[in-house]
Amino acid sequence: MSELSLRLEVGDAVRLGPGKMRLLELIAEHGSISAAGRAMGMSYRHAWLLVDSLNAAFREPVVLTRAGGKADKRAEITPFGHSVITRFRAMQETARLALAEDLRILESQLHPDAASRRMRDPEHTG
Repeated sequence: MSELSLRLEVGDAVRLGPGKMRLLELIAEHGSISAAGRAMGMSYRHAWLLVDSLNAAFREPVVLTRAGGKADKRAEITPFGHSVITRFRAMQETARLALAEDLRILESQLHPDAASRRMRDPEHTG
């Protein structure tokens, strides 16, 4: 089954894609940048840099952090951050629906052993 991966460049300021959206969703779930990063197999520093880049790109913060309290409950997604996630997921679904027939047609034209060839494709990163 084909998949659609949406990546957006919003102005010159920010790139949004499935990785950053998943990070935000996991921060909302765990209340922690470090726990969200661990769940994605990334370092705290990398997760923090992604969050910082999002917060710097928008007029309103996407994630708020606070010192003190429980170690794993120091971050929260702001209402604006939730709206970014919701908008991105809605755009992703709109694109998926708009391209479903084209993806189905391309998929129907695949060589029978294309799945094994995919692993050798230099553009395949998954």
